[in-house]
Amino acid sequence: MADPKGFLKTTERELPARRPVPVRIMDWKEVYEPGDRAVLKRQAGRCMDCGVPFCHSGCPLGNLIPEWNDLTWRGEDRAAIERLHATNNFPEFTGRLCPAPCESACVLGINQPAVTIKQVEVSIIDEAFERGWVQPQPPQRLTGRTVAVVGSGPAGLAAAQQLTRAGHTVVVFERDDRIGGLLRYGIPDFKMEKRHLELRLQQMTEEGTRFRAGVEIGRDLSWDELRDRYDAVLIATGATVPRDLVIPGRDLSGVHFAMDYLVPSNRVGAGDVVADQITAGGKHVVVIGGGDTGADCIGTAHRQGARSVTNLAIGRRPGTERSDDQPWPTMPTLFEVQSAHEEGGERTYLASTVEFLGDADGHVRAVRVAETEFVDGRRVPRSGTEREIPAELVLIAMGFTGPETGSFANGTTPALTERGTLRRDDQYATALPGLYVAGDAGRGQSLIVWAIAEGRSAAAAIDRHLMGTTVLPAPVGVADVAFGVQPA
Repeated sequence: MADPKGFLKTTERELPARRPVPVRIMDWKEVYEPGDRAVLKRQAGRCMDCGVPFCHSGCPLGNLIPEWNDLTWRGEDRAAIERLHATNNFPEFTGRLCPAPCESACVLGINQPAVTIKQVEVSIIDEAFERGWVQPQPPQRLTGRTVAVVGSGPAGLAAAQQLTRAGHTVVVFERDDRIGGLLRYGIPDFKMEKRHLELRLQQMTEEGTRFRAGVEIGRDLSWDELRDRYDAVLIATGATVPRDLVIPGRDLSGVHFAMDYLVPSNRVGAGDVVADQITAGGKHVVVIGGGDTGADCIGTAHRQGARSVTNLAIGRRPGTERSDDQPWPTMPTLFEVQSAHEEGGERTYLASTVEFLGDADGHVRAVRVAETEFVDGRRVPRSGTEREIPAELVLIAMGFTGPETGSFANGTTPALTERGTLRRDDQYATALPGLYVAGDAGRGQSLIVWAIAEGRSAAAAIDRHLMGTTVLPAPVGVADVAFGVQPA
């Protein structure tokens, strides 16, 4: 195990400092300062190597957390990245973007602050890239089987890498002009600079994965043609249909979905020229929705020079400690101060948006809100509490309802669940032969770590479909029952 007395000697969590707010809002670089190696080893040494490591069950990937904590503490960094990569294709993504359910399940977290698992993880992979330890792993032989992966987000990329390494010829199709899905255009650089994505795509290309950007299946190539050309097809298009807020004034100019705002911003950051870009510069901005996407909008608005930023959430402000109905080791809903929240603006809870108000030119000028009250389990505006908030740009960041299905036609339309997701069985297969679904398209809006886990599991299922068996590891807790395999 790591330092046997580490959790007794070091009782506090230590994380790298964030860059000063006045400095970081002037650029789009990641917010954290470089970490201190001594602090990292000290935090890794707090891991107790529990007899039953609940962090394993908290992580959908089944990451071998006590093992690479121990190796980090011992200074065996190359062995640490090997253990990390054994279960996670992209720790540089999860270490920056995952909300870390593993830390919520940390046994030490019962009576002390949890081990800084996420920080140890991202430090391991960053050092591995810096030292050149992340090398291509091309297959030793080709199977002659072909797989098309539609969608290049974390689920699609994880499945593609696993299947390529198994010896299949894999082509990833992406409708955008660059590979990466929401990793590319949905995540601002201050949360994850795109150089991390480029490094991983370079490795995958050298392994043999083929990428086809700017190709929309269902428009440029039909689903029937795709299924005829490939032995198996995996749908990993995500859940990209935004949840709308249908209230009076919704059609006013200046009221947009969050992704209609974030995607052009990321394109500009990539060097593109975007005509009629939606920008927050000099405007009163209202962001509706208190989740990660809302925080991304807040941070982006600050960097664009917004005059003011107000964040509205319809529910109650979460507590700072676990509630009785969310006991350890479940992942609780807690009040969180992300880096974007530190940078300014106002967060308002129990705020029901009633109406968007416009000016004579049909542009939004204000948002009318009321206090939220609960009636028969429903959240409704409390009469007599209405007020107006100035708004020249409104961003709706209320989550996503499911995958887009308009590109499917005729006999290639997968069945839908009652939640609007693509129906698949416990092998990730649809009712259509050779057609599989992984990630948010089948699961619904979820965490990046679940997307990678499902991509790995779907790859194992596809490999078994093509070859009659599989040696691909699938994440513990996701596919150990379905496929009978454990992480290697």
